Amino acid sequence: MRWLSFVRDGRTSFGYVTSDGEGVVDVASKTEYATLREAIAADALTTLAERSGDEADLPLEGLTFAPTITDPKKILCVGLNYKAHQEETGRGGEGVPTIFVRFAAAQVAHEQPMITPRESNTLDFEGEIAMVIGTGGRRISQADAMNHVVGFGIYNDGSVREYQRHTSQFTPGKNFTATGGFGPWMMTLDEIGDISQMEVTTRLNGEVMQNAKAELMVHGFEELIEFCSTFIELEPGDVIVTGTPGGVGAARNPPVFMQHGDRIEIEVTPIGTLSNPVVGEN
Repeated sequence: MRWLSFVRDGRTSFGYVTSDGEGVVDVASKTEYATLREAIAADALTTLAERSGDEADLPLEGLTFAPTITDPKKILCVGLNYKAHQEETGRGGEGVPTIFVRFAAAQVAHEQPMITPRESNTLDFEGEIAMVIGTGGRRISQADAMNHVVGFGIYNDGSVREYQRHTSQFTPGKNFTATGGFGPWMMTLDEIGDISQMEVTTRLNGEVMQNAKAELMVHGFEELIEFCSTFIELEPGDVIVTGTPGGVGAARNPPVFMQHGDRIEIEVTPIGTLSNPVVGEN
């Protein structure tokens, strides 16, 4: 199923896309759970879908999306997780995942503007697969890792490169307001199929900039869960953003950064496409 968060009548809600792909079931209006994260934490998605049925409460077309998980307790991002990206940056290869954090306040939804800040014109794209934790845990083994995943989504880890490179720490460049695209939905694990064959394609104004399958990740999904759960307890609704392929704008000659008026699209097959206009900050 494709679970999503959205805004309806001035309130943030959540639900899923109907089987015909044209409507949305507003689950929040039928249950005690206020957010998709809360429903995941209660292990209630299957029960809620059975109870709510397949009759749409509103059309998918024209929907005002919210970030897929609006209130994650943690967003753990993986840097330098494709060999081609390591090569183009000259970094990585230490043998363990590079982890940094992004805050929920920096996220934007599908079709909401990503904002180029007035402080820098170096906002870069990073198309990525987002992994959503369904069952929490600490020191999770690789063998058990996928039992802790509820689904996968799409992320654009928009990065203000100038601020990312001020020091060895990534945090400032990864957390400018409205730079992290997350959407349009999460596809549940049972519908993904072979997770290694998920394919990321980034298009800037229709031009392909990045393309790679998940099988090319240096540290796979299971390893990332094992590593992250070693140093912190993973909780339902946490998001692990699993890294970007080669082809980022900063590594091009000349560099290509997102500008006012651009449109950036991240497609992950079989999940769908995250699309955002780019707007300069006033």
